Amino acid sequence: MSAHSEPDGRPGLTRRQVLLRGAGVTAGALVGSTVGGAWAWAAPPPVARAVRDPFTLGVASGEPAPDGVVLWTRLASSPAAEDGRGGMPARPVPVQWQIAEDEGFGPRRRKRDRACQAGTWPLGARRGRGAAPWRRVLLPLQGRPRAQPGGADENRTGRGARVDSLAFAFTSCQAYTSGLYTAHRRMAEEDLDLVVQLGDYIYEGAPNPSQFRVHEGQGEPMTLGGYRNRHAQYKSDTDLQAAHAAFAWVVVLDDHEIDNNWADEVPQDPDKQSREAFLARRKAALQAYYEHMPLRRASIPSGIDIQLYRRLPFGDLLDLHVLDTRQYRSDQSTTARLDPSRTILGDEQERWLRHALAGPTARWNVLAQQVFFSQRDFTAGPAASYSNDAWDGYVADRDGLRDHLATTGTSNPVVITGDVHANYVCDVKADFNDPSSRTVASELVGTSISTGGDGRDQNPGDAVQLAENPHIRFINRNRGYVRNTLTPSGWTADFRIVDSVTTPDAKARTRATYVIENGRPGAVPA
Repeated sequence: MSAHSEPDGRPGLTRRQVLLRGAGVTAGALVGSTVGGAWAWAAPPPVARAVRDPFTLGVASGEPAPDGVVLWTRLASSPAAEDGRGGMPARPVPVQWQIAEDEGFGPRRRKRDRACQAGTWPLGARRGRGAAPWRRVLLPLQGRPRAQPGGADENRTGRGARVDSLAFAFTSCQAYTSGLYTAHRRMAEEDLDLVVQLGDYIYEGAPNPSQFRVHEGQGEPMTLGGYRNRHAQYKSDTDLQAAHAAFAWVVVLDDHEIDNNWADEVPQDPDKQSREAFLARRKAALQAYYEHMPLRRASIPSGIDIQLYRRLPFGDLLDLHVLDTRQYRSDQSTTARLDPSRTILGDEQERWLRHALAGPTARWNVLAQQVFFSQRDFTAGPAASYSNDAWDGYVADRDGLRDHLATTGTSNPVVITGDVHANYVCDVKADFNDPSSRTVASELVGTSISTGGDGRDQNPGDAVQLAENPHIRFINRNRGYVRNTLTPSGWTADFRIVDSVTTPDAKARTRATYVIENGRPGAVPA
């Protein structure tokens, strides 16, 4: 079940209205999350109690709008069942929901309480949707359920409403096999309004008994049932559930949700996967992704495609531009990185983004995306080497977007990035080969939650990166997340790390803090 209230032009969300709280529970108990200042509750009614603990995958919230939020759960009594249905019966299972103005809600909520809304939705198999018992419905904060709107840019309400502060974290790369999700547990303890997940929510690798935790199944997922079970294994982690239940999430995929380093319709290994086989795999993976994420109906997959790029405004303080650097990109190349015809965004997404950045915007403009944006030379001396999977493999797209930010005067652009399992702070330069050139934007790169196992402060090669790329200000390779606090006058980024993901109950600490001043691009140590 999920819920989202349709934008209606009311003022943008204040910090407290964005905040979500909740907890995943067993059948017949409480499943809660706040929605725009109200509380939502869901549980199976007595007729469904024959189903054993259907909330094993917890609850999630996402896509906060000025008057509501998506609420999600997938019922699964046996998350890794071979049938791909989570062990649920073929019949619909009714789930009750409530929305109230405070957390004093539950099955005995008094009917005379005018602030309380309630209902029951049957969750079960639907034609064309397979047999996963999930449902995406609209629960407005006032009135009866309505149909949801569609489109990549549907949520543009709230422009001009004053928002004085906002706190969010961004994360990526949570390989289940590499370690514990301690960083998620510590993130759930923070005072945040939002979490932005930048990809690699799951990993598609085959089970390997030598890893810290072993993937389910017999090999890499290829079918809808296989991807459902992989998502279910990840969602079953209680630390991940805690972070989902605590805050609204905004999600976008990268490569491992389908296949390592895929590019549009090309798999990583076309010699081993035919185009037809990969497209069937991509279709199945995207369907499972949508089923397990708190996304709007605008993102319902259509065959091999899913709509993921979008803009979420938070009053006059923040415009969050979520980008998709996988579905539309040219295939990676080691020799054609300078070819102006190559693209990482695709023509339609690039036009949408340029238009959004050139028009009226909030004080801070975030490009939430997957792969390293700034130039990154790995080789000492006159020779140079770059990552062909990052924006360095698509130089014309990267430089064109950077120049567009500069010429249109986009207010305080900040790029947030995942993928590389390390923390970085970069100045986005007007000319990356000229350290004295103008700084156009800031890039903050977040480390992994667990991918790579226990981290370290730096690798030996990081000294070369810092020397060859003077616009890179900071590198760290511990595990964790980036906590960001925004006000009209400044942005504070705390690089929160845990020293171990293989030892339970590791504590979080701030490895470094960087500050960006309003009107002065470039992050500096606090």
